[in-house]
Amino acid sequence: MCNSNVKSAGVAQIAGRPVLQPAGNRVAATEVARPLKKSLQKSLSMPASYDNAAAAPAAAAPKNTGAGDFARAAAAAPYLLPPTPAKAAGARAVPSVGAEKSRKAPKKAGAVLPVVTFAALEAFEVAGPAGSIAAAQREHVTQAQAQRKSRIAHYGRTASFSRVEGRVGATATATATAAAPGAAPVVATLEEKRCSFITAYSDPVYVAYHDEEWGLPVHDDELLFEMLTLSGVQVGADWASILRRRHIYREAFSGFDVEAVAKYTEKQMASVSAGFGLDLGTIRGAVNNAWRILEVRRDFGSFGKYVWGFVNHKPLSPGYKYSRKIPVKTSKSESISKDMVRRGFRFVGPTVLHSFMQAVGLTNDHLVSCPRHRVCSTSSSSSSDAA
Repeated sequence: MCNSNVKSAGVAQIAGRPVLQPAGNRVAATEVARPLKKSLQKSLSMPASYDNAAAAPAAAAPKNTGAGDFARAAAAAPYLLPPTPAKAAGARAVPSVGAEKSRKAPKKAGAVLPVVTFAALEAFEVAGPAGSIAAAQREHVTQAQAQRKSRIAHYGRTASFSRVEGRVGATATATATAAAPGAAPVVATLEEKRCSFITAYSDPVYVAYHDEEWGLPVHDDELLFEMLTLSGVQVGADWASILRRRHIYREAFSGFDVEAVAKYTEKQMASVSAGFGLDLGTIRGAVNNAWRILEVRRDFGSFGKYVWGFVNHKPLSPGYKYSRKIPVKTSKSESISKDMVRRGFRFVGPTVLHSFMQAVGLTNDHLVSCPRHRVCSTSSSSSSDAA
């Protein structure tokens, strides 16, 4: 039964009939919507891709203020605003947890925070254009991975510059020979057939030394003395730098005249060291070796006969196919080094002696594919026949 004494009760009209209900359930009168602030209008602004599509209906619609503007903005950008369920008449509005937090949080004057929900983000991803930022990033990563795989796949498969140039030179030589069979053969430098340590970037002085001197048999005492001195100086340096200063050594040691160098006094050695910028220890070692060569001459007749006697006056020919197989010293260089050290020579270690043997033709260490290998072998056979 209804208690008529309840003072808080009131009468409301529902479907044309008066209904008794508590005063707290009364529906407040609908407030007139206020126009949107400029900051909220900016937050609800549409992307550039939708400006042209929304410009025509926006211009055709009649101007209005209040709730109409907000409704049109929500209809134009549905992916920014979550759908709002319709309120049943007489139902109490239950505030959400996020709304309570937003009420408690202090708000700055003039700041308007846009409402973004997961539904809005999901709708934006679905309605977004095909060329979005995420798609562009995925495409960029895919292309970068493909380029990296292609670079890794070609590691070590590119022909070196020297081999390519050599093949071009060989083709040009063969073409010139075929075009003029009666003409003299053209001598071409075939980069691919030279010793592999001679490349397109090698010093021209070193290349000329390889093509003209290295490996040719030498029997002259002065030239043997020169190559022995240069081989000792070359330790810790490269042949190209020594060959560029070769004229300085020749002038400092009187053209490598054994008898003239053997007569150098301590004062002359100091003068040569200061005048030519050479190490004093190197000069003293060369003078000492000149004395020992004079002693060898008295025992063997010449320094050349003494040196070539270790190989039975015939150069060694190991026949290397690859430069990495060429050793820095051999058992033969070790035996020659021991005998020369016993005789009082200086700067004649096994490595220095092996370099000396290569330079004067005691061993033909040109690769078998190098044209100089055959030239040095022919020169050594002719010199041995003459001896």
